Amino acid sequence: MNLAARKAFRDQTAIVGVGNTSFRAMYRDLDPERSAYELGLVAFREALADAGLRKEEVDGVIVSRIPHYGRMCEMLGIRHPRFVNVLPGEGRQSGIALQYAAMAVYTGLADVVACIYGNNGRSVGARYGGESRGATTQAMYEAPFGMTSPGAVTAHMFRRHQHLYGTPVEVLGRLAINNRRNAALNDNAVMQTPLSMEDYLDARFIAEPLRLFDYCLINDGGVCFIVTSAERARDLAKPPVLISATSQGADITPQYVADDFWFEPLGHIAESLFGAAEIERKDVDFAQIYDNFTPSILFTLEGMGFAGHGEGADWITPERIALEGELPINTGGGHTSESYMQGWALHTEAVRQLRGECGDRQVAGAEIGLYACAAPVATGHILRRGP
Repeated sequence: MNLAARKAFRDQTAIVGVGNTSFRAMYRDLDPERSAYELGLVAFREALADAGLRKEEVDGVIVSRIPHYGRMCEMLGIRHPRFVNVLPGEGRQSGIALQYAAMAVYTGLADVVACIYGNNGRSVGARYGGESRGATTQAMYEAPFGMTSPGAVTAHMFRRHQHLYGTPVEVLGRLAINNRRNAALNDNAVMQTPLSMEDYLDARFIAEPLRLFDYCLINDGGVCFIVTSAERARDLAKPPVLISATSQGADITPQYVADDFWFEPLGHIAESLFGAAEIERKDVDFAQIYDNFTPSILFTLEGMGFAGHGEGADWITPERIALEGELPINTGGGHTSESYMQGWALHTEAVRQLRGECGDRQVAGAEIGLYACAAPVATGHILRRGP
């Protein structure tokens, strides 16, 4: 879209319902028979009730990490959807799912789109890396150098950041501690035990220089958000959260690693988002930033211009990113403490913040939120509290 088209799109669609399973309870209660379909179904029911919609009103379905849209629609009892799609179980897909849903509604391909995610990774013993990457062509070039997982690759990227800018590892500790502090105020968060800088630095390395608390969790869960038009949203159960702008940028290479930390696509996204929404960075009340690993937050903040390139370590202070700070980050606890729902729970947290439903972790007066994901396919949205 050009700028005029993006401005015409602004605030024409809305997220009207969100739902999720209990991440904390399921982390303790493993069930090898639990399916991604089952988890998606529970989240869909929650989101439907949250929106005050009937199942019969849903005419669009997008699934991610759920094997097949057909089986999911059968379980939902939705026989004649007007718009369907299935996306892989990659973290970047949560932002893409919202974009597809919003565009489908905006163009009239569907009236109400449910975006559904199910992840039974912990129960089935999923691992993100190691020997599971050995069969890929990409792994032939990465594995000999120790890059046998996304975490190992991110460790190399952060080491490059350190080499270029002298970045201290303590900045990652600040991000992990902030996530844990916010998770302690979230009843559904998996990890709630307080975390200090000493705890962070004493933790074992997974892929040096990344430590245990730099890594996302592996847990079960389901998430759903429902999108419709802003006009229709006014008659539903909860205040709508308007989609003011959304953007995507990519850096597609044979390897996951990006030598510029995805600054090029993130810069494009920032220019697009802030231009279309007609806001400045200082207007953002909180940011939900995709954090499969803590360096991803650093890369995102620099790539989107909140801090200069190489200046994130000085910009990221405990006071600035706290709930009462200049830019509260990952208010529900993020992927390292709340859950790893591959970006999906970050979206539902943004919605609840803009509705004022987050209790002790509520950002006071929150009206504008940012979601951003740094990845080979990067995405971002500006979400706004509706009337």
